[in-house]
Amino acid sequence: MARPFTDADDRQARRAALGSFVGAVLDWYDFLLYGLVAALVFNSEFFPKVSPAIGTLAAFATFGVGFLFRPLGGIVFGHFGDRIGRKRMLVLTILIMGTATACIGLLPSFATIGWWAPILLVTLRAVQGFAVGGEWGGAALMAVESAPPKKKALYSSGVQVGYSVGLILATGFVALMNNVTTDTAFKQWGWRIPFLASLILVVIGLWVRRNVAESREFTAAVESRGVEPDAVQHRRIPLLEALTKHPRAFLQIIGLRLVELFSMYIVTTFALSYSTKELGMPRSFMLTVGLIVGAVGMVTIPLFAWLSDRYGRRRIYLGGSLLGAVCAVPFFTALENGSTVGTIIFAILLVNIAHDMVVSVQQPLFTEMFGAEYRYSGAGVGYQVASAIGGGFTPFIAAALVSASGGSWHLVAGYLAAGCVISGLVAWGLGRDHNDHRPQPVSAVGTVTATAL
Repeated sequence: MARPFTDADDRQARRAALGSFVGAVLDWYDFLLYGLVAALVFNSEFFPKVSPAIGTLAAFATFGVGFLFRPLGGIVFGHFGDRIGRKRMLVLTILIMGTATACIGLLPSFATIGWWAPILLVTLRAVQGFAVGGEWGGAALMAVESAPPKKKALYSSGVQVGYSVGLILATGFVALMNNVTTDTAFKQWGWRIPFLASLILVVIGLWVRRNVAESREFTAAVESRGVEPDAVQHRRIPLLEALTKHPRAFLQIIGLRLVELFSMYIVTTFALSYSTKELGMPRSFMLTVGLIVGAVGMVTIPLFAWLSDRYGRRRIYLGGSLLGAVCAVPFFTALENGSTVGTIIFAILLVNIAHDMVVSVQQPLFTEMFGAEYRYSGAGVGYQVASAIGGGFTPFIAAALVSASGGSWHLVAGYLAAGCVISGLVAWGLGRDHNDHRPQPVSAVGTVTATAL
């Protein structure tokens, strides 16, 4: 029987939610900033010896490298997060991510150090991926495990709101530097300033997280064994335990995340490159679209999270998946026709409705697929494997599809719609138990029963 949720628990839950939000802002600012600049600068500054098309593919390939290292970060941080606690790992993710991002801002271009420039760029991108690979699992767990039983989606939605705020900051900073510098100055040094500014966010993130205590459910799981977290060394490897007990959950997470990954990275990263290079549109237009969807997401994500706590997570997920599939073609049609209003409307429908509906419920939905003693590893690794498969190379694949079709967007729209349909089918296959939003009791070892999903 779980102990009652007290006022002190509620204060801790709010601190945990804030800490998860701030950390998510930092990590996503850093991670998304790379994608924005890769679409605008990296092809010419780090890959100038190849054709523009190949340079764009190479820049997007380095963007994808970060996603390949996210599962490794999920494994390492998840392992120690399940053994010694979530909080310590979240401090490390902030430090590693901020340092790597600042180093990218100081990295010399190809003209200065030759091929060492792209090599070091790829290395630092890999470090970014490693750090963000540990962030989502820990941040989601701190918020979910500390939240009141009937508000787990709402309290943990800050992890995804942090994505929207990070997108606003990254897009806004790049847009600002684009407007206050010439094209030559922006490519030489203007793009570096947003990367160096990451150090300020690191300081803020560490300050906020200093007073966040270990999560309620993890502490309960440890106390049930009568040992301190630092002493939990005799247990089986958490990732192996999660794989053994919940093998289907990993595949389900991958399928469920396709709608989220395809919609976000096609609209905010690939479309930025496609609209400027293939359609001749000013880069400021899609940067403005990124600012709009980021701002709207600060409202829509907690709204859909609140609705899912009341009416069920499965329904919200199905709705978002269906809408994403329907809006794929209209978005590109509006973009090709140069319709400012149409592009903004369908970008909002794809990102702020379809995307935000599904991400608003992912924290409790994914983490509660696993027991408290190994869910940092289980949910975190599953989430990051999905990122590597469905997210990291989405801009690269989309650019390749455009190249293969002679500049047409039709294959990209089909790619986006197919991912949304797959996510919808997986959500439908979860069964009605996952639509039950009623809180379930935590067992003696902190495991939440399946009907809580």
